[in-house]
Amino acid sequence: MFSKWLPLLLVLLAVGCMGMGRTSSQGDAPLMEKEELKTRLGSPDLILLDVRYGKDWTGSDRKIVGAIREDPQEFDMWKGKYPKTKTLVLYCA
Repeated sequence: MFSKWLPLLLVLLAVGCMGMGRTSSQGDAPLMEKEELKTRLGSPDLILLDVRYGKDWTGSDRKIVGAIREDPQEFDMWKGKYPKTKTLVLYCA
């Protein structure tokens, strides 16, 4: 089942990710290349968050198994929910 969603995940990450250790354009979060994510999927140290907006999420028939849905507009409510010892991967495409 997971292999069905892996190509979608890799495409989504290829669009938004530039490389582990580098930071986003705003300089506030490291980015991860799709190859790195692929090797870490299923790890208990990785948390995959689906942060697509409303209709983008509800209207999609493609959801990555194991991803946790979080409303990006409610960031302040869930930002402290996840342990700082885990690697969080957020995707929105």
